[in-house]
Amino acid sequence: MINRVILTGRPTKKPVLRHTSSGISVTQCNLAVDRQYTNSNGERGADFISLVLWRKNAENFEKFVDKGQLIGIDGRLQSRSYENKDGQKVYVTEVVVNHFSFLESKQNSKNHSSDQSSNSQTNDSYNTSNNNSATSGDKQNNTNSTGNSSKTVDDPFNGTGSIDISDDDLPF
Repeated sequence: MINRVILTGRPTKKPVLRHTSSGISVTQCNLAVDRQYTNSNGERGADFISLVLWRKNAENFEKFVDKGQLIGIDGRLQSRSYENKDGQKVYVTEVVVNHFSFLESKQNSKNHSSDQSSNSQTNDSYNTSNNNSATSGDKQNNTNSTGNSSKTVDDPFNGTGSIDISDDDLPF
């Protein structure tokens, strides 16, 4: 069976880190994801998807992600239920996030927050992953990586003119 969710969107508020009674870190927030179609006024609707992150993944998400920042997430869909204070059964469907990535720089994110429009390229990236399930009692296997894309790339062939290569020089 395949249970995989990949989304890009913007958190609706700054994530807040909490801890379970057993001390496990957890963060929950909503991700605003634009719909592909526009209404009769030319405006795009949005869906608000519930996210949950666990352990080190939750700590990193709370530490580095801000409200309105464009992020990408990779996770799985999970359904659960509980009884509320009135004794009624409440059903919840949420995305358990395994990986998240920044899809724009902090500066572009701040620009988006102020003018609500941003068509930017990715300048900085912070990827994180968590291979643990929320209920797993196993040891953590977290992988964090940081990478900064180069701001300027020099073309080594710029201005050299044509290159003469014979068929004998080709390895195939």
